Amino acid sequence: MEDLILVTGGAGFIGSNFVLQWIAEETSRVLNFDKLTYAGNLHNLQSVEGQASYRFLQGDIVDRGLLRDLFARERPRAVVHFAAESHVDRSIHGPDDFIRTNVNGTFNLLEETRAYWSWLAENDRETFRFLHVSTDEVYGSLGPSEQAFCERTAYAPNSPYSASKAASDHLVRAYHHTYKLPV
Repeated sequence: MEDLILVTGGAGFIGSNFVLQWIAEETSRVLNFDKLTYAGNLHNLQSVEGQASYRFLQGDIVDRGLLRDLFARERPRAVVHFAAESHVDRSIHGPDDFIRTNVNGTFNLLEETRAYWSWLAENDRETFRFLHVSTDEVYGSLGPSEQAFCERTAYAPNSPYSASKAASDHLVRAYHHTYKLPV
């Protein structure tokens, strides 16, 4: 297994900040896998372009064949999953892309990760991690006088975006409980 982490959606606002911080503080190489939709901006990562510890690959997490090839070729020790459609208003006007990416894409990423993880050597399986990044939107709306959300707050998504992220959260949880995938 390579000393490489796979970051999906690493050109987005939060993903790119993660990539920059990771490269500044860690020694593992980063492969940034991003579709470059309206939310992705490679200008956020100009300061690390050309560094040996960073690579960019344009691609879509819905493409299982591409994911399968990527895992076989790159052999990451971790996946950090930021890739998502994330604009609430866009989800109201066109929810299809949100279901496709956030639900089907996360499912495809989980399936290809599980297949890859299952054939790793035992010590590599034990250290492998899949980190899924969610959103507070899965908890619904919070009034100014209400107590802050926490991990025990019941899910109450109010838009196609938040519902699609809640679905992806549940898939990730299920893959941990069903397959023992280290998420």
